[in-house]
Amino acid sequence: MIRLYHVHKHYGDVEALHDVTVHVSKGEFAYITGPSGAGKSTLLKLLYGAEKPSGGKLLVGGVDASKLSNRQLPYLRRNIGIVFQDFKLIPNRTVHDNIGLALEVLGAKRSDIDRRVRASLNVVGLRGKGERFPLDLSGGEQQRVAVARALINDPAVLLADEPTGNLDGAMAIEVMEILLSVNLRGTTVLVATHDVALMERFPHRRLRFEGGRLVKS
Repeated sequence: MIRLYHVHKHYGDVEALHDVTVHVSKGEFAYITGPSGAGKSTLLKLLYGAEKPSGGKLLVGGVDASKLSNRQLPYLRRNIGIVFQDFKLIPNRTVHDNIGLALEVLGAKRSDIDRRVRASLNVVGLRGKGERFPLDLSGGEQQRVAVARALINDPAVLLADEPTGNLDGAMAIEVMEILLSVNLRGTTVLVATHDVALMERFPHRRLRFEGGRLVKS
């Protein structure tokens, strides 16, 4: 599903990723871990096309993401869901509108948007909260909305960048359990985190980075 071959990423004289080669299978759940500045977020940005590698080859679902033009990127991202630490919800739009925005941009029918938003809300345990606004919700609920938004296109790959970083222990566990349930449905899930307690509570493969190098896979 995801294959990197000798991937490098430079920002000027700084090498954020150095010679990374790794394979993540379809349907796998894996953590991307390591200290701050290790290259975790950089790797995720490469996977969803926010950045391009400085060298090497990067395949997502058989597509070489490093060679896609800006016009082609939306087609890649239709198969990728993204969850951020700071939620990135639009505060003056309802939960329903936040989740359905991607489909709205694609010109989907309102009836289809409504149906798929309800289904996504059910997956994350927020049935009936579609007409609420993000700031009316707890932090854990906001992150669940962000997960629902990432799932709206039924992506093959779900990327989560420190998804529990702003949550307390109980809420972090709830969000992790949702991500694991998504993985059980067949979605490949990559979670960038440095939360050792969560990784020990929910053990899965760890891809550990240090100084931009993959030191354990």
